Amino acid sequence: MSGDMLKEGIVPGRLSTGQYAQNFSELHPPLGRHEAFVEADRCYFCYDAPCMNACPTSIDVPLFIREISTDNPLGAAKTILAQNILGGMCARVCPTEQLCEDACVRMEAEGKPVKIGQLQRYATDIAMEERKQFFTRAPGTGKKIAVVGAGPSGLAAAHRLSMHGHEVTIFDARPKAGGLNEYGIATYKTPEGFAQAEVDYVTAIGGITIELGQALGRELSLAQLSTDFDAVFLGIGLGGVNALRAEGEKEGLHGLQDAVDFIAELRQATDLATLPVGRRVVVIGGGMTAIDAAVQSKLLGAEEVTICYRRGQEHMSASGFEQDLAASKGVTIRHWLQPKRVLTEHGKVTGVELEYTELKDGRLAGIGRTITIEADQVFKAIGQTLEDQSAAGLELNGGRVQADAEGRTSRARVWAGGDCVDAGDDLTVTAVAQGRDAAESINRYLAGI
Repeated sequence: MSGDMLKEGIVPGRLSTGQYAQNFSELHPPLGRHEAFVEADRCYFCYDAPCMNACPTSIDVPLFIREISTDNPLGAAKTILAQNILGGMCARVCPTEQLCEDACVRMEAEGKPVKIGQLQRYATDIAMEERKQFFTRAPGTGKKIAVVGAGPSGLAAAHRLSMHGHEVTIFDARPKAGGLNEYGIATYKTPEGFAQAEVDYVTAIGGITIELGQALGRELSLAQLSTDFDAVFLGIGLGGVNALRAEGEKEGLHGLQDAVDFIAELRQATDLATLPVGRRVVVIGGGMTAIDAAVQSKLLGAEEVTICYRRGQEHMSASGFEQDLAASKGVTIRHWLQPKRVLTEHGKVTGVELEYTELKDGRLAGIGRTITIEADQVFKAIGQTLEDQSAAGLELNGGRVQADAEGRTSRARVWAGGDCVDAGDDLTVTAVAQGRDAAESINRYLAGI
């Protein structure tokens, strides 16, 4: 082990340049043409395809795989993108092992499903590389729609609204469009600027304008948007991060950081060697964000990385594949531990004291016994919440925007989808489905149907 890796504190340059490149190389290399044919040939092309029912966007999986098997990848891409215009990103980041592939008949029979996600990527990559556009705009309607948030739900809504001939303006608070696809996904899952390439592909249909640096509750208000536009779609995500509620936690403490900010910093870095990381890292949480933060800490050169989750392994929202990935990278996952106190010395994190937990009558409770884990960096990955004022004037449910099955909120002419709504499940594919379906609802409203 190199001396740089053993440096105490949060420092950059723990690895050689070559190691960074190797560590952050793409997790799943794409299938080649022959490999795609072989994999497509494994599909039974089920009539009542359970894989299709398991997809939140209801992609016709047997059809697109059959199209690949007949050497028609563009036809397959059209089938995919007709239901999920962000099918390329979903092929990379969706937990297919919990969705379509888990429902695959091959999975039940052999324990080895058809690689649906990789076949989906094969087709959509070809379409994007060839800049093949399958959809055109209808004649202009003269209607204007504001979409707040340029993440998966907002992009999906904007594309479908543009297809119907409406003029769409997307507002986003960040310097780049893409939402969590650009800022919130592990670097090794979407390298080489794919998120921005997909934004360009989606907006190439025309009729879509993007204005950046515009946040709801800051530069924008629902009242003004409702005055200036015929309808509003909110895909604002969840900008706030939940607190640990642990003793010693305070704003600006050196070594205590939100995991989402760490991941965003990684995604925007041009030189990974400049990114500081601790020697001993603790991540609090049990979801995909916790896994991404932990794995990438290890890839940056952290010596010890531990995920601490308050419940058992079976309760973690991170998929089994993601948990196994973390373990394969040397991350330790410990269960039944909740943060009790953040330990500090001279204004810097030195560790975290955690209390063992258990379920009593179905409720989580501490048992009074504690453990201390040394750390110079602690990441919070325990869920997000709506930022203050971002949804002012809307009814909320469980801290998220209340929306019906079509995405309609409590306010007239305002729809919502994605992570910000109470029906969201923090998956890119679900956000796309909700944005698409809300756009159809908006179109019916504008048409007086």
